[in-house]
Parts: sequence; structure tokens; C-alpha cells
Amino acid sequence: MRSDQIRQGAARAPHRSLLHALGVSRGDADRPLIGVANSFNELVPGHMHLRTIAEQVKYGVYQGGGIPLEFNVIGVCDGLAMNHEGMNYSLVSREVIADSVEIMARAHALDGLVLIPNCDKVVPGMVMAAARLNLPTVVVCGGPMLAGYRGGKRIENKDVLEGVGAYYRGKLSADELAELEQAACPTCGSCAGLFTANSMSCLTECLGLALPGDGTIPAPFSDRLILARRTGAQAVEVVRRGWGARRFLSSASIRNALVLDAALGCSTNTVLHLIAIAHEAGLELPLDTFNEASARTPQLVKLSPSGSWYMEDLHRAGGVMAVLHRLAEAGLIDGGAPTISGAGLAPQFAAAEPRDNEVIRPLSRPYSATGGLAVLFGNLAPDGAVVKEGAVLPQMLRHRGPARVFDDEASAVAAIAVDAIAPGCVMVIRYVGPKGGPGMPEMLTPTSTLAGAGLDDRVALVTDGRFSGVTRGACVGHVVPEAADGGPIALVLDGDPISIDIPGRGLTLEVSEEELAARRAAWHRPAVAAPGVLGRYVAMVSAADRGAVLGDPAGGYGMISWHS
Repeated sequence: MRSDQIRQGAARAPHRSLLHALGVSRGDADRPLIGVANSFNELVPGHMHLRTIAEQVKYGVYQGGGIPLEFNVIGVCDGLAMNHEGMNYSLVSREVIADSVEIMARAHALDGLVLIPNCDKVVPGMVMAAARLNLPTVVVCGGPMLAGYRGGKRIENKDVLEGVGAYYRGKLSADELAELEQAACPTCGSCAGLFTANSMSCLTECLGLALPGDGTIPAPFSDRLILARRTGAQAVEVVRRGWGARRFLSSASIRNALVLDAALGCSTNTVLHLIAIAHEAGLELPLDTFNEASARTPQLVKLSPSGSWYMEDLHRAGGVMAVLHRLAEAGLIDGGAPTISGAGLAPQFAAAEPRDNEVIRPLSRPYSATGGLAVLFGNLAPDGAVVKEGAVLPQMLRHRGPARVFDDEASAVAAIAVDAIAPGCVMVIRYVGPKGGPGMPEMLTPTSTLAGAGLDDRVALVTDGRFSGVTRGACVGHVVPEAADGGPIALVLDGDPISIDIPGRGLTLEVSEEELAARRAAWHRPAVAAPGVLGRYVAMVSAADRGAVLGDPAGGYGMISWHS
């Protein structure tokens, strides 16, 4: 065991003395040391219950024959960080989380890990660490929040966000907005729809790093505690079998995750995170691969914000494994991919017959013939841009209009609030990419305010920033190269015609090359105020099409494709 480095031989007497101070006796020498990485804090609703989850994990580890040793990592609530300087730190936290898990695991010679994440950047950050370390690792997330109720209708935080836009338009009173905010988030857990946190939890289950049910069992359900205890015990078995995380993070499992992503219509942030996870596993995941997955995969599920169902409905219908069951019927899933349960993926999804044909549509009646995400290319985004196609109204799948340009989020939101956005235009919010933001902040406030104002059927939005999973509408993000790198989005002027063709995968700035060349010659890189950790991030971060990872983004030893 790796922990022999601190437990065996006379030279390790000082180490054993310190372990004794922790309550680890010499008689425990044959028990593996299992690090329990807990993202509990009292700032994030998705994390407030994770001490209870961790206790069950530790019971399971000890019952399985291991020694559980808990430590904590940070976590940012994107909702609370939204629309102020806090959002500059959200994506940055993903790298800090991955680094923290690596430091703790290596510094203390741990034999294996149980990761307890929840929420947007914590799930991918911890999985990135698992890929980097290649230690025996299992994941148990905190689970999704239940939906709230108001006026006989189920609601969630998205409804509050869009309620702000309705309030600005006089469609909602101050009292009605207050009622919304009091009712929308009734329990602990990650937000109730298929936003980034729940998207990544579902994909992690599909990758084989978590036991069945992990992606969808609601946070308040007792089944989540039982799952946590089972996960702890299984972590010891994974250590004893010597199964490193890269056994599960393979080309085959990532292709499975891409198919599930397309079938569920997950958050656009999954593009960033899956590329980053693949990179940590030594694999390269080109943006084109997401289009290939969408082209072959029907969208079978439409949860909020794209539809009227919630995570609790997906769980009731059979969860992630039931969706994989359907996809396998079409030959879209590699059932031979291993999982931490010890069985392959196929036995797990074979036992999960879908229980609701509206929540999980049959292959003969999908929500759409192609998947929920699309990557666009064109002279406005030479290296790509991402849109949640499954959340776009049909009449907005193709849109052409004059640009309305903003160099920051605040001025865009102010324009929407005073009804200064003309129907038919294309809002452009730039200098908010990984370097320009800095930190690639989410543009949730402008997108939700547009939707709440009733403009999502007439106004498109293009940005080099990113979107919350809550976002719906013709919102194109991750434009690469970003404005801070001198990408074409930096050259757009008010009134320039922009054409968005989502089915055709095109994003075009209808300005001549000669005119763009003249603008480029006059362009100057703006200064970016990036103190502290933001400065280090800007100096090291790669572009969005490389996952916004730090350091060398050149890829690893393998390329993920449908022919590999």
C-alpha cells in the first residue's frame, strides 16, 4: 500500500507516532488509509448537509476494512457569486480544488480517496484530481435539491432569476417576486434542474466513478445516506483491487459520457469540464467530438431549464442508468466500460428499465433527433463556440440581426433593465473569457433577465464568457479566440450583422475581411485588473476550447474520437 511509506519500518516511527495521535493504532497497519475529501461549508446550499454524508461514508470505509481520514476543500456557490466580482473566482476554484485534493493525497501517502462534491466546479475539480492522481477513487455527490412550489406550480431558482426580468417589465410585483424567492429553494442540495452541478454528477456516474443512483437521488432522501455508506465500503474494495481512476476515465467511458450529455441536454459547462478531465487523464477531446456525439444521439430527456421536469423526476423515472438503458438499445453505449462497483456498465443499466416514458422518452419518440449541445464555427468563432441547442426556441435556431456590443456584463444587464435592447438584435458581451473576465464568468444574469423580459424569442446573445446551466435561449458562449486574445469578437461594432445558424453549426460576422483587417490593425489589448490568484490564473490559463486548464494545454497520449 502507498501508506506503507509512512507506516512501515523503524524510520517511520515518528510518522506512526503522529498517526497514533489521530487515533490510528499499530493494529490498523493492514487497513488502507482512505482520504475522504469533503467540500462541506456553510456558504453553499448544495454543501450544507455534506457533514452527514461524510459521516456515512466514514462508517462505510471502516466497515469495509479501511481507515477514513477526512479533509476539506473549498467550494463556491455560483448563485451567490453571480453578477459581481465573485463570479471571477468560480472557474478559478475548479483548479484550486483539484490542486488541493492532489496536495492532500500525495502529502499524506493516502491509499485511496472518497470524493464528496456537489455544485458546479467542485464535481469537475475533484474528478480532475482523480484523473491526475490515478489513485483508487470513488465519488459520492451531495445530490440535487427538491423543487419548490408556488401557486400550485413547481418552481426553482431559475424562476426567481427570470422573475427579475419580469419585475423590470412590470409583469411581476415586488410582493410576487418576494414570494418567488421564499419558495424556490426549499431544501439543501444542488439546484433542482439539470444545471451544471447535476449535469456533472450524472456524467460522473456514467464515467463509472460513482455507484448507480449517485447522479439523481435527491439530497434530502435517506437513500442518499445509504448510498454514501455503500460508497465508503466500496472505496476499500477499489483500493484492494488496485483500480486507479484512469481505469474508468478512458476513451470509451468519455464517449459514453458525451452520448449521455447529448441525450440529457446538459449544461454547456460540461464541454469545458469534460475537456479538462480528459486532459488530466492524458487524453485530448476536440470540440468536434461533441458535435459528432450530438449528431448520433437523440435527446430523450428535457429537464429544467429546457423542459418542465426536475432532477427528482429523472430519479423517479430510473435515473442515469435508465437513460443509458434506452441509449444502449440504439447501440450508442459501450457497456463494457468498467465501473467502481466491480461490474461493467452494462449489468448496471440492464437492470434499470425506464419507469416513465415522458421523463425519459423512448427512442421512437425523442424530444429531438439530435443531442442537446452544439458547437458552432465561423469567422466570429474560428476555434469554436458552444450553445445548448435543446434549450433554444425553434424560431431562434437560425437568427440574423445587428450587433449590440457590450464590453462587460454590468452594462449589458443595465441596458436590459431599462428596456434598451431592441428585438431582433444580437447582444455581444465580450472581454469576459478566461483571461478577459478574468475567470470566464457566467452570464446568467443577462440571459435570465432577457428570458424574464420575454425577449428570448427575439434576441440572441453571443459571448466569450460562459453560461450557467440555468440558461436557456439562443445564447452562444465560449467564443474562441476570446476578445482579450484579439479574437474576432473583439472587432465587432454596434450594427454589424451577425448570423447564427445552430442546425448548420455556423456563427458568422457579416463584415468583409478587409474591414476586419483594418479594425485588427487598430485594436489594442486592454489591461486586465487581476490581483492575487486571478493574476496567476490569467498568466497560465488556456483557451476555452482546451478546457480552460492551467499550464500546458497540448493534450496527452491519446485522442478521443469515435474511431478510437
